[in-house]
Amino acid sequence: MSRPRVVVVGSANMDLVAMTPVLPAAGQTVLGTDFVMVPGGKGANQAIAATRAGASGVFLGAIGSDSFGVTLKARISASGVDTGQLRVVYGASGVAVVTVDAVGENTVVVAPGANAAFTGLTEPELSAVRRADVLVTQLEIPLETVLEAARAARAAGTRVVLNAAPARELPAELLELVDLLVVNEGEARAVSGVGREDPGALLDSVPRAVLTLGAGGAWYGDRDGTTAQIPAFPIEAVDSTGAGDAFTGALAVAWGEGRELVDAVRWACAAGAACARHVGASASLPRRDEIDALYATAAGN
Repeated sequence: MSRPRVVVVGSANMDLVAMTPVLPAAGQTVLGTDFVMVPGGKGANQAIAATRAGASGVFLGAIGSDSFGVTLKARISASGVDTGQLRVVYGASGVAVVTVDAVGENTVVVAPGANAAFTGLTEPELSAVRRADVLVTQLEIPLETVLEAARAARAAGTRVVLNAAPARELPAELLELVDLLVVNEGEARAVSGVGREDPGALLDSVPRAVLTLGAGGAWYGDRDGTTAQIPAFPIEAVDSTGAGDAFTGALAVAWGEGRELVDAVRWACAAGAACARHVGASASLPRRDEIDALYATAAGN
């Protein structure tokens, strides 16, 4: 099987992750247990996730001229992702401050840095999108850039996967360019006004949609009438920070390989579960053999 070409247009951040028994309430200081600093950002994470899951991955984004930027590029490249067109912008790289509690729940604050300057896609960047089997993008970069990439993909027949995170209301033009929408419950409410009580409402905006539900698994539906509820894989969660990115990257790979989307979502659920067994976003993104092993064992395949 040939490796699908997955181009990810999105953000790159340095994740500063503190582990603590409980998440702090407003105005509260809690004593943490461990600290790690790892590359993150939804774009970089999904590019690494797709590459580890079996894609020929390309990442288009922007990093700062600071030491974080140097580390980000080195780490993303070391994961096998093509970073040949990764921009360097004078100033600070994006940073995410993450707190993770004892049961794997987290809070995240993102300072976009160089990501906010990632606008005006160049011809080589647009060419990379046009040559892809699947374009994956999110909402941690300027919306105009997301639109520009999606327009180029649609014109070239490249499938467009939008992970509509962080949650926000989306313009109709963008939704019309999306082939597959991936959202959690909060993001679903921003798009359609409803969550798990009526996930089919997402299909008023896009032809195919996945609603991720954490421990509840995932829902898939399309305008052809297919719907499926995929159960979660039973694991002992350590850190859910990168699980959604592992899911989206693996889903893009599976769809690019030609899997039926219900099965692709099931395989992506295995990727998200495998990720949640480890600490740190990019550091915990699973490789294909780990995804396959969990998929086969827990799903009985």
